[in-house]
Amino acid sequence: MNEELAKQIDEFLEYLEIEKNCSKLTIRDYRHYLVVFNQWFTTTLPGKDISDLDLSIIRKYRVYLANRADEHGQTLKRVTQNYYVIALRSFLRFLIKNDYKTLEPSKIDLPKTESRSLKFLEKDHVDRLVTSVDTSKEEGLRDRAILELLFSTGLRVSELVGLNRDKINLDRREFGVIGKGGRGRIVFISDRASEWIKRYLDKREDNFKPLFIRYSGAVIPENGGEKMRLTARSVERIVKKYVRAARIPVDATVHTLRHTFATDLLTNGADLRSVQEMLGHKNISTTQIYTHITNKQLKEVHKSFHSGNK
Repeated sequence: MNEELAKQIDEFLEYLEIEKNCSKLTIRDYRHYLVVFNQWFTTTLPGKDISDLDLSIIRKYRVYLANRADEHGQTLKRVTQNYYVIALRSFLRFLIKNDYKTLEPSKIDLPKTESRSLKFLEKDHVDRLVTSVDTSKEEGLRDRAILELLFSTGLRVSELVGLNRDKINLDRREFGVIGKGGRGRIVFISDRASEWIKRYLDKREDNFKPLFIRYSGAVIPENGGEKMRLTARSVERIVKKYVRAARIPVDATVHTLRHTFATDLLTNGADLRSVQEMLGHKNISTTQIYTHITNKQLKEVHKSFHSGNK
């Protein structure tokens, strides 16, 4: 790899961490995208540096991305290709800001991708999902509490697995969470979710710190049972397990429950700003992806109040 370019990438990643307060996951992704670019740039254009970058080189890189295979041997989807280019544009913007000579990032266009339909569950789907859990054992109580809490709060999976039991106030039915970009927010728990969390915690006899723990593998009590904490991947598998068990006609994921949370609020009359705060979105434009779902409400308003309707 180009050592000078690698050094500049490291400077950029430090900038994201310290000055932009980006999450570790974001930094990890940007590192991956830019390392791939460095490897391609060094191999394809030996002896060149970032100051030599121009649109013809970018076009060659786009062709490379279009033919690049992922870990499953499948070519990258258009939206994934765009992630690589978005990371590169951000990196170039950083370089120019720090007086490095390189291509102006605004010259690099991003092709429009097909809009993806937003998946969410209807109320009866949610009911079928949560009631598909066998709660006769502690592990089942944990799984029911997880599903109820995801639907109740719209938490991201990383936020869910990071919860500690002593931070959950079941009397006030709320708790604080630090989300993406280090932004804090208050999260509110529904009556039903609160009930299942209480039933789960009442059943536990351990003193482990994490709210949700694993029940397989060796028991490791050190450091407050930190190594007993359930992982994000495990939660994703749990959700998939019950989606299949409930025979839900939607390929639902953890994030589908987050979409369902937002959709449920909006269709029941919540305003967009409030939903933005509850989801922890930095910009309301991110929350606006949900508005087309509530078009049914708008249609009813039009039908009821427009003078042209009989």
